[in-house]
Amino acid sequence: MYPLGDSAVILEFGNKINHETNEKVLAAAQLLRNDPFQGMIEVVPAYTTLTVHYDPLQVRSSFPYETICREVTLRLEKAPFRRPSKGRIIRIPVCYDKKFAVDLSFVAEFNGLSEKDVIDIHSSTTYDVYFLGFSPGFPFLGGMNEKIATHRKDSPRAKILKGSVGIAGGQTGIYPLETPGGWQIIGRTPMPLLYLDQTHPTLLQPGDQVEFYPITCEEFAEMEGMRWGSE
Repeated sequence: MYPLGDSAVILEFGNKINHETNEKVLAAAQLLRNDPFQGMIEVVPAYTTLTVHYDPLQVRSSFPYETICREVTLRLEKAPFRRPSKGRIIRIPVCYDKKFAVDLSFVAEFNGLSEKDVIDIHSSTTYDVYFLGFSPGFPFLGGMNEKIATHRKDSPRAKILKGSVGIAGGQTGIYPLETPGGWQIIGRTPMPLLYLDQTHPTLLQPGDQVEFYPITCEEFAEMEGMRWGSE
């Protein structure tokens, strides 16, 4: 546990990105949400860490950081580790056509595979949503097969279109918004990931699972006009 500025602490649960470590992160997040200490604002899970934000004035202590560390430790120690509640399994359509998959050939060549192999491998895995970050609703998905792992682009693109599905190292993710980005783009989904007019604005949450399935360009066009909803 160590400070992040004067209003947050970071809890570190390991130094390896894997399902077991992330499960501890999500379990601690769930525990603190269920039993918040005075002054706690929010908890933000990541691959191996949990950031706990707090309001120092609300903590009402001359030593707010030390008080927070004690409160967090007491809660984590008194409660036995419980696996976080199972999230939802969400199937996401992806068109891997070259029209959208601008880096698919590079990913295939880099790994000594055919483009079909990359698509088959990418769409045959169930991924864990480790956390959301980078941009609103951007899911970092763990569990990708190392056979298709590919480094980030040397020079990020100034614009990645909404719905683009990418690979960076051993992880995959989806761009919910049009933003700059350096991931290798291997497809695009017509399914929105953000619903800013709804109570729960993001399609995915940490702890959910994602399964991709291939669609054609025609199916993409049909789905693009569909009304989707997260609630």
